[in-house]
This record gives sequence, structure tokens and C-alpha cells, in this order.
Amino acid sequence: MPSPAGISVSDASSRALETVLASLEDSKAENIVSIDIQGKSTLGDHMVIASGRSHRHVSAVADHLLTALKDAGFGNARVEGLSSADWVLVDSGDIIVHVFRPEVRDFYNLEKMWQAPDLEEETLH
Repeated sequence: MPSPAGISVSDASSRALETVLASLEDSKAENIVSIDIQGKSTLGDHMVIASGRSHRHVSAVADHLLTALKDAGFGNARVEGLSSADWVLVDSGDIIVHVFRPEVRDFYNLEKMWQAPDLEEETLH
């Protein structure tokens, strides 16, 4: 679907994902996982999960990501958890990014939940 500026939504989403992944790499985030959630959720198109080595590293990774998104023209993303920096959520609209300390990431294990196969629509529960 084209936007008023002539840029398709999928192109903007792909560019946002590239920006997110490049920022995480630049910040030395660890164990970066990108999950396509199109069709699984209306929250966004992609979920990216990464780890920082410490509270300070998680905070720095999230701050760098917020700056990268703004500089790339994606505006101000919503952020939660920056003050404690155990788990920081950055919501840029199409891309949702979780940056965890390793112990917190292991506890919540979001990858397992979001990478589970889709159930058939006819399945009765």
C-alpha cells in the first residue's frame, strides 16, 4: 500500500528493520534475533530481541537505537523500562525491539513464544 509520499509500507518497514539491526550491531548487542510476526499479531511486522551484557549496556543499546531511528526519519519511538534497564522495550510502530540483560531474557524466553508454529484456524481448543 503506497503512502502519500510514494513510499510503500513494506519498503518503510524493511528500512526500519535494517536501521534497527544496524544500530544493534553497532552497539555490540548480543544474540540478535529477528522474528517476522506479520499475520501472527497486529502489534507490528517484526519483533527483534537482543541482549546487553549489563544494565549499563542495555541502556546504551536502547539509547543508541532511539537516536538511530530518529536520525533515519522514523520519529520518536515509544520506550519502556529504560530507567531500570533490565528489559527495555522500544516500539517504533512496525518494529518492536526488546533489549534484555541475559538472565531476564532467559527467564521470559520470548523467542520460544513468538517462534512457535501457527495453529490451524480450524483447531478446536
